Amino acid sequence: MATSLMDTSEETTTFDYDFSMPCQKMNIKTLGAKFLPPLYSFVFIVGLLGNVTVVLILIKYKRFKSMTNIYLFNLSISDLLFLFILPFWIHYARKNDWVFGHTMCKILSGLYYVGLYSEIFFIVLLTIDRYLAVVYAVFALKARTVTFGIFTSIITWGLSALAALPEFIFHESQEDLETHICSPRYPEGHEDKWKRFQALRMNILGLAIPLTIMIICYTGIIKKLLRCRNDKKYKAVRLIFVIMIVFFLFWTPYNLTLLVSAFQASFFSGDCERSKQLDIAMQVTEVIAFTHCCINPVIYAFVGERFRKYFCHFVRRHIAVHLFNHIPFLLGEKLERVSSISPSTGVQELSAAF
Repeated sequence: MATSLMDTSEETTTFDYDFSMPCQKMNIKTLGAKFLPPLYSFVFIVGLLGNVTVVLILIKYKRFKSMTNIYLFNLSISDLLFLFILPFWIHYARKNDWVFGHTMCKILSGLYYVGLYSEIFFIVLLTIDRYLAVVYAVFALKARTVTFGIFTSIITWGLSALAALPEFIFHESQEDLETHICSPRYPEGHEDKWKRFQALRMNILGLAIPLTIMIICYTGIIKKLLRCRNDKKYKAVRLIFVIMIVFFLFWTPYNLTLLVSAFQASFFSGDCERSKQLDIAMQVTEVIAFTHCCINPVIYAFVGERFRKYFCHFVRRHIAVHLFNHIPFLLGEKLERVSSISPSTGVQELSAAF
């Protein structure tokens, strides 16, 4: 399932339980059915509003004139793809029964991972793009082209699909007592090897490599900014630390829990209570990781001064006007200013950080 992230360890997932084992986890299953649907629903609503807004503003005002905008657009599409899957997991979590069939289990689990990996990969591309723009400004004028942005975006989606290929292959709908579960069925005799491979893959591609690239790039950016005479450089440096810290805090707990889950036999074999605690930790850290798609629009778009201006113009022109039509006394001077505000033409790029 989508919690297909947790399917890498069947005995410690939220929903995929092996009832032949002596360690019964019905209480964990009930806990997940009670708390996960509202939490997932919150992530779905907030993430949908934020990312749809980013997509609409980029389409309406930016016209994809820079590589940065192309990466921002694709990052939002990645988040929306991930969010599109959530209603199915909400239903699955609430009913504790997979009712969407074998094919949908494969497709949705695979797309879930495509959205997950593409989100992380586009964050890495935005980091590299920002690094080139600041540290190698002259070279960036030639390298950071729209064509190159489109080309690297296509490659990134291909790599994301390749990374998610095991989910398309192994996930399937399976009978579990009187219900059905959507979980991976690995080749017999190799279950543990595949679980550990999946956990290592997620930690390497989803945490270690991206975090290393972010540290290298943002270290170079900070050194460059500190040498510049710019009143806003300290604000930019603070923002850089926020980006790295947020990424680390949101993804590290989940990835480490996933790793411990895959190798739990080496840590506490046969310890039922520890296994139950690991299940709860997986639920909590997964929800934290999910909420990162709600934060992306704030960090990578709305913190940009130009983007905020476009957003305010969009709200005034397309939302506030309709409200004022129904509440005339709110018009005042603000509505008069709306007609005089027009988005800048010829903007070359959206700077999400500076």
